[in-house]
Amino acid sequence: MPVIDSHGCPLDVEITGPTEAPVLMLSSSLGTTKHMWDPQMDAFNAKYRVVRYDRRGHGKSGVPKGPYDMEMLGRDAIAIMDGLKLDKINWLGLSMGGMEGMWLGAHAGNRIDKLILSNTSAHYADKSMWHARMNAVGKAGSVASIADMVINAWLTKDFQTAQPGTAARMKEMMIATPVDGYLGCCAAVRDMDHREILKNIRVPTLIIAGSKDPATNIAAAELIRDAIPGSKLAIVEAAHIANVEIPDEYARVVLDFLGSK
Repeated sequence: MPVIDSHGCPLDVEITGPTEAPVLMLSSSLGTTKHMWDPQMDAFNAKYRVVRYDRRGHGKSGVPKGPYDMEMLGRDAIAIMDGLKLDKINWLGLSMGGMEGMWLGAHAGNRIDKLILSNTSAHYADKSMWHARMNAVGKAGSVASIADMVINAWLTKDFQTAQPGTAARMKEMMIATPVDGYLGCCAAVRDMDHREILKNIRVPTLIIAGSKDPATNIAAAELIRDAIPGSKLAIVEAAHIANVEIPDEYARVVLDFLGSK
């Protein structure tokens, strides 16, 4: 797995799939690593050269002191594209990965063939939730302090009961996130406002929303769809980390869009 330097921050990158296939680049949720996408890798690798990575502050990537912002995180993605000599990619980002995708679509649309923005939001008008979350993590010195609350937004109660091992692995992934990295990324989400740039996205775009997602609801997805010319909205029966909760259906929705004209 290569390590790509982005403005002094090492980013851990994994590349799989056929060498000559079109590239699908994956960006995950706050508090997860590239392994969030494990449920889709067989399906994606069958048709695409898949690039996934740990964003700064997460997994095996560097943890520079925050705060971070969306431009910084978007430029990390561009640094990976440049480092791997990728002129164009398809982008699939979930939650925070979708926020990065909006920035990329508006500022580096020439690098993107198709854009998928999953379980995400363009803006948080009420910052109090982010302040409270950051205060709790900072005071405790661990992401474990909010893990129970967050996992209940990530995955429905029914899924957690039916698939306790998967739910436990997702919770462990969250708790392992370095505090400085988590707080740095929380600041980026808290301060983000993509509403004015959405109209500048001109690449084919799909928005995926979970009908049971309390973190980024259907109204947030509809706002993005209405602002991006020609974009489409797919609603799936899942909570926030939709790709983990409904892995096969999620892969089908993504691949159908990527394969469409």
